[in-house]
Amino acid sequence: MKFSRQTTLRSQATVTGVGVHSGLPVNLTLGPAPVDAGFIFVRTGLDGCDREVQASAESVIATEFATTLGDRDGPLVSTAEHVLAALRGMGVDNAIIEVDGPEVPIMDGSAAAFVAAIDQAGIVTQQASRRLIQVLKPVQVRMGDSFGELRPHAAGFRVEVEIDFANPVIGRQSYMLDLDPERFRREICRARTFGCMNDVARLWSAGFALGASFENSVVFDEDRLLNTEGLRYRDECARHKVLDVIGDLALAGLPLLGAYRSVRGGHKLNHAVLTALMADRSAWRLIEAESVRRPRSHAEVGSGMVGGMVAPAYGPDVS
Repeated sequence: MKFSRQTTLRSQATVTGVGVHSGLPVNLTLGPAPVDAGFIFVRTGLDGCDREVQASAESVIATEFATTLGDRDGPLVSTAEHVLAALRGMGVDNAIIEVDGPEVPIMDGSAAAFVAAIDQAGIVTQQASRRLIQVLKPVQVRMGDSFGELRPHAAGFRVEVEIDFANPVIGRQSYMLDLDPERFRREICRARTFGCMNDVARLWSAGFALGASFENSVVFDEDRLLNTEGLRYRDECARHKVLDVIGDLALAGLPLLGAYRSVRGGHKLNHAVLTALMADRSAWRLIEAESVRRPRSHAEVGSGMVGGMVAPAYGPDVS
């Protein structure tokens, strides 16, 4: 695949699962899209005609618990970040995402099923130059104890995440990734969403997370991990935050050439930083990929830190 050309999917591929909040079955189909289309969600299964929404920062109408996209008539699809992360992480520029329910299926809580669907569909190069959004100056947002920043970075898209949870089992973790498809596949796509048991119980009582289970979430109580199979990586929580960043910032509409740093962040912060970048026209410019020097094959790989030590993967890693 040529780095300088746009890409799309060769054919369609479908995954079936449940919505993490509704608990209802939902089918999602990934398919080809024309040059410059970006990522377009098509909500099917509605009364009347299907409705489309562009995966863009302007389409975000909620960031509580997940990223929700919609239009002036209301929400169309929630939990969009994992499939968007898979598409951006695997180097796809243009795709149609058909969903027959109000949520993207949660699958196992990671992006692995969507990467498998992309593999099944195949990726093809299109006859148009890939365009990028180049970050020209730092843009920062603070929300209480949370901090997010996009800054210039000439070698591609870098994500630096730090988390710090009061729960001692999660604690402080960090992860850094220079994004390319193989690193996304190997280091990020299998990292699952996570939470604490007291939060899950609160969400259940409020009518949320009705589809959440140990099969699609990593769950902790005050002093231990509750999933019997254990973690996929020692720093799986930090890696999942990287996955969320990649998906949330895919809403820029084009790949970013820059570095993003998040401290105690989440969907709300990611969206706020992206919105701040796009609002400052002096902070970015559009360029074509031919003008970017491709990173060397021995460029720095992602690294995880837990308690100041490099974190190896835990358990079997078949990706």
